[in-house]
Amino acid sequence: MNSPTREEEEEESKAELDKEIDKETAEESESKRLLSPQSPSSASSDEENEVAFESREKVVIFDVDTLECIQNIDFVPPFSWKKLWLFTGPGFLMSIAFLDPGNLEGDLQSGAIAGYSLLWLLMWATIMGLLIQLLSARVGVATGRHLAELCREEYPTWARFLLWFMAELALIGADIQEVIGSAIAIQILSNGALPLWAGVLITASDCFIFLFLENYGVRKLEAVFAILIATMALSFAWMFGDTKPSGKELLIGILVPRLSSKTIRQAVGVVGCVIMPHNVFLHSALVQSRKIDPKRRGRVQEAINYYSIESSVALLVSFMINLFVTTVFAKGFYGTKQANNIGLVNAGQYLEEKYGGGVFPILYIWGIGLLAAGQSSTITGTYAGQFIMGGFLNLRLKKWLRALITRTCAIVPTIIVALVFNTSEASLDILNEWLNVLQSIQIPFALIPLLTLVSKEQVMGVFRIGPILERLAWTVAALVIIINGYLLLDFFVSEVKGPLFGLLICAWTAAYIAFIVYLVSRGGALPSTWFSIELSKRYSGTGG
Repeated sequence: MNSPTREEEEEESKAELDKEIDKETAEESESKRLLSPQSPSSASSDEENEVAFESREKVVIFDVDTLECIQNIDFVPPFSWKKLWLFTGPGFLMSIAFLDPGNLEGDLQSGAIAGYSLLWLLMWATIMGLLIQLLSARVGVATGRHLAELCREEYPTWARFLLWFMAELALIGADIQEVIGSAIAIQILSNGALPLWAGVLITASDCFIFLFLENYGVRKLEAVFAILIATMALSFAWMFGDTKPSGKELLIGILVPRLSSKTIRQAVGVVGCVIMPHNVFLHSALVQSRKIDPKRRGRVQEAINYYSIESSVALLVSFMINLFVTTVFAKGFYGTKQANNIGLVNAGQYLEEKYGGGVFPILYIWGIGLLAAGQSSTITGTYAGQFIMGGFLNLRLKKWLRALITRTCAIVPTIIVALVFNTSEASLDILNEWLNVLQSIQIPFALIPLLTLVSKEQVMGVFRIGPILERLAWTVAALVIIINGYLLLDFFVSEVKGPLFGLLICAWTAAYIAFIVYLVSRGGALPSTWFSIELSKRYSGTGG
């Protein structure tokens, strides 16, 4: 048997090398296909399309690439505390929506009317909110684009504009609550010298000052938010320590589910406050502030892991702050005649009457915490408005101009509302109820597109969620939508008067439900998650 010549050996090794190169090229192209966003031309049109963060604005994640990391695109580097710190920021900005003045009002009313009995629901509602926000972050990291941009490509023009309009309405409703909450705090801290409308103008101007910090880098802006969250935590923790709520009742309230007919409305409010439509859009954009190589699946998975840890810690902090507020008002006002009359406007006054002045009067501590909540939430609202408008409409505008447009859209109606409703506490409470309804209406139009997109392999590639998580997410979304539907029904039954108004509400409800059905059917997620398993069980049972 003749041994192969040197030329034959060289040709054979060259052929093997060519095969190896072809294999690697095929793997790389498959990786790009699975990791690429929905539109194949999106990578080449980055300069034409609106983006959440320019490349120069992104935080660079420093790392030393090992040989394994270079050779294996699926390799996830080991955990690093330094890296966790670099990824920390977006989750805390997102958590501010769980601490806005509207949420604080829900907390204090829940504590005053239901006592400690709904703390378990507050905990589980926060966990449900965390799940939704983790999915929002996942979409942003895996696709490199935020939810509003993806909706622009996923839906036809009429549906896209309708979704944008709904998102803007929800944002304006949230912003009115946040700005007025901040104005109430300014009124408290100025000892009534500044009227509500003046507080609204101060809040609006402050927002631009804080947004100016973005020019000095994302990390500087995140540091400002960290200070505001720390201010809230310190203020409400001080109140908690000052009033000394019952530790035993607190633990029972968290661990033992309790619900009565008298507290159903507060329970619905606790769950309804957790999912903020604009926050779902916001988080998917904020996570793009870090520079991540989308071609390396390991790097993308690493970013998702760090963002999951950071978001969980941020919402734990927000849960503790909400817990402080609820228990302070449960201790002071549960079972009293003031319980049903307490709201954001008169809460400080009631606290002062109950607990007095002291070295640090509780009224001013409450005012400082409320001001931090209002200021931080208005800034994130403006931030969200930029991403929503830019993403849905693909506006290539300077950031200051986008901030001016989105701020004006929200601040003009807020000033009008402040002037019209600043006649009495009752009128502001009525306004708050209508604003809660406005935001509750918009929830399906953020959740359904999110769950549709995060379940699509064409959009998410290998990072699409699995069937178990998909079913869980749709269940949580359905639960939140049903609970908010109950809130809407209860509100309209009590508020709608006259046959003509009732007819208009019925027509509007029919159109509203039709649009929700359209969004669900277009995504095709419900049949594959809820009904197919049940049908397969029945058919298998029949077959057996």
